[in-house]
Amino acid sequence: MRTVLRAAALTGAAVAATALVGPPAAHATPPGPGVTARLIAQKTVGDTDYTLRELTVPPGQGTGWHYHDGPLYAVVKAGTLSHFASTCASDGVYPRGSVVQEPAGAGNVHIGRNLGAVPLVLEVLYVLPHGAPFSEDAPNPGCPFE
Repeated sequence: MRTVLRAAALTGAAVAATALVGPPAAHATPPGPGVTARLIAQKTVGDTDYTLRELTVPPGQGTGWHYHDGPLYAVVKAGTLSHFASTCASDGVYPRGSVVQEPAGAGNVHIGRNLGAVPLVLEVLYVLPHGAPFSEDAPNPGCPFE
């Protein structure tokens, strides 16, 4: 639980970016091949699930377009996260040691990409309504990349 609280505390100075969702595409975009997640800790308090996971994104891959039903807080443990909003514009490049915050809701569709040559490793704290999935798939909003 200390790790979960430490990750949450680190996010106080994080940058949050929001964008309007563009016109829907035909289908959702799944994560790229080789994207993995490992459970570190999980706790439910009242109607909120707190889950800490380690995500690994291989070079050249991404998370797929998605949003979260609750806020997400992350620390980049290795590599560099390139984060894009549904406008297709970069809304942040986060090297090792950076703290990332993603706001909740369908109006905050985004994708995380590993444009580097080494695996991207994130320690992620999800603060979600009890029983909600870690992310909700979304269609590509019309960007020339997945």
